[in-house]
Amino acid sequence: MPDFGLTVKHDNEGKRIEMQCEHQNGLVYVVRGEANWVCDEDLLHAHSLAGFFRELGELDDDRVSDVMQRWGIYYRPRPLADTSEHS
Repeated sequence: MPDFGLTVKHDNEGKRIEMQCEHQNGLVYVVRGEANWVCDEDLLHAHSLAGFFRELGELDDDRVSDVMQRWGIYYRPRPLADTSEHS
């Protein structure tokens, strides 16, 4: 039986996010780009996907909203975690 669900794989070029169920099967490739240079390699995929969905939502395009709603995908940006050390 295939591995259904989400699988993140890393190689020299970036990340591959495999998405598979009985009815759909696809890959998302995440590589270095203009807007993701700031993030560490380990979190490149999270950084890129969060930024992509944020910008996609900011397009304020009814077609984008309609297709996201059709697939039951909603994105809400959240405040960044506080990573500073408290003394």
